[in-house]
Amino acid sequence: MSVQLMHMLLILCLTFTQGACMFPNHNWGEWNDSQLQPTIQRLMKGYNRYLRPNFNEGPVEIGMSLDIASIDAISEINMDYTATIFLRQRWRDSRLVFPGNESVSVDGRLVSLLWIPDTFIPDSKRSFLHDVTVENRLIRIFSNGTVLYALRITATIACNMDLTKYPMDRQVCTLQLESWGYNLQDVVFYWTRGNDSVKGLDTLRLAQYSVESYYTTVSEAVYETGQYPKLVLHFALRRNVLFFILETYVPSILLVVLSWVSFWISQSSVPARTCIGVTTVLTMTTLMMGARTSLPNANCFIKAIDVYLGICFTFIFGALLEYACAHFYTMQHQTVEDLHRDLLRELNESSGNGSIPIISSTQPNQSVEIGSTAEEPTEQSVNSDTKNHAGSKEKMPGQGCGLSSVKDASRRAASVFIVENPHNIDRHARTVFPTAFLFVNILYWLYYLFL
Repeated sequence: MSVQLMHMLLILCLTFTQGACMFPNHNWGEWNDSQLQPTIQRLMKGYNRYLRPNFNEGPVEIGMSLDIASIDAISEINMDYTATIFLRQRWRDSRLVFPGNESVSVDGRLVSLLWIPDTFIPDSKRSFLHDVTVENRLIRIFSNGTVLYALRITATIACNMDLTKYPMDRQVCTLQLESWGYNLQDVVFYWTRGNDSVKGLDTLRLAQYSVESYYTTVSEAVYETGQYPKLVLHFALRRNVLFFILETYVPSILLVVLSWVSFWISQSSVPARTCIGVTTVLTMTTLMMGARTSLPNANCFIKAIDVYLGICFTFIFGALLEYACAHFYTMQHQTVEDLHRDLLRELNESSGNGSIPIISSTQPNQSVEIGSTAEEPTEQSVNSDTKNHAGSKEKMPGQGCGLSSVKDASRRAASVFIVENPHNIDRHARTVFPTAFLFVNILYWLYYLFL
């Protein structure tokens, strides 16, 4: 009984299966496609992703918009900046039109099934697409065939900087978008909302810079292979100089002022004044070396901070040279005074002994004393002998000269370089150095801030 029942059920199943195969239900399949939401499989029927939209009908218009998420680093050494951006592209593909007013968000991993623009950043040195937890891509298809394609990219982009006014400089960097393979006959780029197509720069906060202004332009890139569409974002960065004032300018000014302290120290305190001069020079040298570590070693850039540090170093070194000159003239002045003192002492001694040493022109090693112990000649004869002796010395200078004539000659030679009062050097330096430094500072800041 059970075996017969099983045979009957098997026959019924085979009969039903054959009937379904011979008479397929086409109405069910059509109703399912029309009622269900459109899927990527249905839109992809007959779709060729290797051909751009409007093929042989005109260029594809692609709208661009940007969101600047962050500017992570701006490097003066490498002359580039690193930014994380959200790039959004819109275009219309008539092959993806479907009925209704809704849109379809497609998994970003299915982007390989669609045609997408070959947009790239020409000035990019390094870039990557974020892929945590999946690749940060967005594909959204609207009913009229409009495709929204969004990416999250981090790129290091070159920026040519003019550092002649560093750290009071203003840099203008660009972010360029071009098509790699499609020329102007194939695609056309445009900003979707003009300058409003870029978001995020107004609220961006940077360590050393502030975004001063930005604007967008539409141009074209001309290469040997043709003309390609190009969009450019220009943004100006103003460096915050307060950090450098506290780190470099104020210490430099204080070092210059410290070097002026030696003008109020006695010239006889050689170790104190020398120590101040040498210490300020070495400290200034260290400060100059530290200021250059974060800058490119390019000879073409004479930066504003280099000029200022050079000015400060010149004033500090000048203060050290001032003491050297003052000390030299002080010692020279003492030497001249000693010569005068020795000459007066010898004259006093000679007048006290009542004898005048005379060196014979014929016999330099022999001297004759004419004094009160010898025969007393007449006054006229003594004067005539003295005149003859002086005349013989003038006529024969190579044979020898008196001690007084040597001292007179040295005194005349030294009088050319003698300062009457060496202490006046410090007195004048106390006024000249601060005045000159203030004047140079006014010229410096006027030039680099307003010119």
